[in-house]
Amino acid sequence: MTCRAWCLVAAVVALIASPVRAADSLTDVLDPYFRIQAQLADDSHATTKADAQAVAKAADALGSAGQPIVTAANDLAATTTLEAAREAFGKLSSAVIAYADTTKAAVGDHVSKMYCPMVKKRWLQKGQTVKNPYFGKEMQSCGTIEKS
Repeated sequence: MTCRAWCLVAAVVALIASPVRAADSLTDVLDPYFRIQAQLADDSHATTKADAQAVAKAADALGSAGQPIVTAANDLAATTTLEAAREAFGKLSSAVIAYADTTKAAVGDHVSKMYCPMVKKRWLQKGQTVKNPYFGKEMQSCGTIEKS
C-alpha cells in the first residue's frame, strides 16, 4: 500500500473514531456536571469546586471546541457563594449545551434539556422531573422540558 493510501485510510479511521471519542469525553464532562446540577437544585454547593474542576479537566480533552466549557467550569470552581455558583452554572450549561449541539455529541439516555423562564437559562439534567438549579428548593419545579 502506498503512503498516500495509508494516509487516506488513517484519515477515514480518524473521522469515524472522532465522534466516539467526543461522546466518551462528553460523558466525562457530564458526570460531574450532573452532580453540580443536583447540588444546586438542593441548595448546596459543597463539592461544586471539585466537580467543576473535574468538568474543566475533562473538557480540556475535547480540544479547542471544549475551551468555552473549560473557562466556564473554572469560573464556577472559583465561586464561593451559592448565588455565584448558580450564576456560573448558567454559563457552564450554555457552554455544554452549545458544544453538544455543535458537535452532535450524545448527552446520554434519559437526559433532558430544561429551561427556566424566570432566569431565562437552560440546563441539562437526568430524567424529566424538573429540578431547577437556579432557584433550588424555593422553586424547584420551575421550568419546562425543551428536549428529552
